[in-house]
Amino acid sequence: MIDYKIEAAKAALPFIKTGEIIGLGAGTTVAHLIDMVKQDAGLAADVTFTSSSFKTTSYLQQSGLKVQSPSLLKKIDVYFDGCDQFDEGLNALKSGGGVHTTEKILASMAADFILIGDEGKFVTKLDATYPLVLEILPQALQMVLGRLSFEFPGAAIKLRMSTQKDGAVISDNGNLLADVHFAELPDLERLNIQIKMIPGVVEHSLFYGMAKKAIIAGKNGVKIITPNVALRV
Repeated sequence: MIDYKIEAAKAALPFIKTGEIIGLGAGTTVAHLIDMVKQDAGLAADVTFTSSSFKTTSYLQQSGLKVQSPSLLKKIDVYFDGCDQFDEGLNALKSGGGVHTTEKILASMAADFILIGDEGKFVTKLDATYPLVLEILPQALQMVLGRLSFEFPGAAIKLRMSTQKDGAVISDNGNLLADVHFAELPDLERLNIQIKMIPGVVEHSLFYGMAKKAIIAGKNGVKIITPNVALRV
């Protein structure tokens, strides 16, 4: 049986060049890409990596690859990451890991932001299957929750709670996370701005207009997608 995530990683590998600084998110496809870089002596010796993910950073270090903290970098050449869902315009929802703030920083630093994964992530239009996740300053929690309830009265809003300890999930930045479940996803451009305008919201998990390419693999092969265009390779 073909592993589509491996196929997507294979198609992503040629976008990494010697001498570059490469950003990586998290997930199985990213791990496969790291394994492929390890097997290329030229790339392994002359590419520097950075990551939004603790797990990915640890794997890069275990693999003997060069790793730099995002805080020490002003720009990167390519940022690869997966997502929960993305559309024809390459707008993406990244709701699972709760590290979307760092992911957005790396995506913004990159000359090229490329989504990678299997074709199951691709939809014509983003829908409400996944929540919009907000990172919120603790001192602003009740105000933010109140504003969300007022501005989106049909949405279900839930503070993300830990299953491993008593209390809320704390982000890498020491903030709180809230999941906003919409019955129907609002207009993306308006949603992107409206949420960011609430004081106390650090970031949200909608990556609006940020990705320049997507590499997906499925039963019909590998496709490289640019906004509203799909090219089979």
